[in-house]
Amino acid sequence: MARMVRDAVLQNRTNRLKLADRCYHWRTISKGLSIGYRRGGGTGTWYVRTIKNGKRTLRALGKADDFQEADGAEILNFGQAQNAARDMAHELATRRTLYTVNDALNHYLEWFKAERRSYDKTKGTVDRLIRPKLGKYQLAELTPDIIRRWRDGLVRPSDKPDRLRARRATANRVLTVLKAALNHAWRNDKVESDGAWRRVGPYQRVDAPKIRYLSVDESQRLVNACEPDFRLLVQAALYCGARYGELIAASVKDYHPDAKILMLTHTKNGKPRAVPLTVEGDAFFSRVAAGKEPGSRLFTRENGEHWKASDQVRRMAAACERAGLEKVRFHDLRHSYGSALAMAGVPLQVIAHVLGHSDTRITERHYAHLSPSFVADAVRGSLPDLGAHKGDNVIPIKRE
Repeated sequence: MARMVRDAVLQNRTNRLKLADRCYHWRTISKGLSIGYRRGGGTGTWYVRTIKNGKRTLRALGKADDFQEADGAEILNFGQAQNAARDMAHELATRRTLYTVNDALNHYLEWFKAERRSYDKTKGTVDRLIRPKLGKYQLAELTPDIIRRWRDGLVRPSDKPDRLRARRATANRVLTVLKAALNHAWRNDKVESDGAWRRVGPYQRVDAPKIRYLSVDESQRLVNACEPDFRLLVQAALYCGARYGELIAASVKDYHPDAKILMLTHTKNGKPRAVPLTVEGDAFFSRVAAGKEPGSRLFTRENGEHWKASDQVRRMAAACERAGLEKVRFHDLRHSYGSALAMAGVPLQVIAHVLGHSDTRITERHYAHLSPSFVADAVRGSLPDLGAHKGDNVIPIKRE
């Protein structure tokens, strides 16, 4: 048994009652382990505090024997509080030792299901790409080298630079999911340190978005080449910049003709957002909603069935082939909407709001693909003439 630490103030109830109210009074009993006392006007409470790798944890142990005799359970004297602190520290260390990556993933997914929208996709990523290689590891066993080898194993070799870049970008996204789960465990005191995964960074220079947005002519050709029911979804995306999943979940009641807005409720981040509509866009949604019940889906297939998660893939490919366009993803319609706003001079804060980005950094990263001619024209048309070459008698010599 560990030796009891003595403290003239904390072990004496009379002296404890003279301490300032609502303040913690600490006494270290071993390295990284302290016992504390705090009183809020009545009976005081004993606390235990642990410090390891710069991280602190604080827990209540029980009531102090300020006015009642200690019973060793709910009411503790100073010596009993020390024993309880050591027992709790030992239990916490044991629990941390047995806690595995699978445990961390399970608890993270429970939280994710309650707080986020894309649960099925995230669970699929966890089950296919994280659990098989890392699930059985205890968090205390993880090292940067283990995580780095797992990350590198996600990237299949390729002699095509674009394909290799895309695979590394995918590995980065999976690494982000793993780190989110492990950080969730660390914040909930399931592991002492986050150093093992904090030291493993993503692949660099692989996430730059490709330059792909449609011109007005390309948009019209694509719309005309679509099947009638799918054409409505393509037009809607061009009018409001919504994601495919947001559009197929939209109800008739989400369109508000008086305010000329479309309220998207099934968004990626779970936060509803209102998208203002142009005159043309408002007329389009008015035609789509006409004669439908408020609770019904705004967009359905020709046979009345709901659109499914991947129904757009083949239809987009077929429409592009008929329209004579290079491959266009449905998500590129969203990029086209955002790019059109950016090239019209709409502030990035506004674009970020209507697209549902959390801040303008995401908007800047995605819309750095504005056409070079637009950027050049904007620069040339905005800078003043400084007169630096007026009256200059220098004549360039032509090379023969």
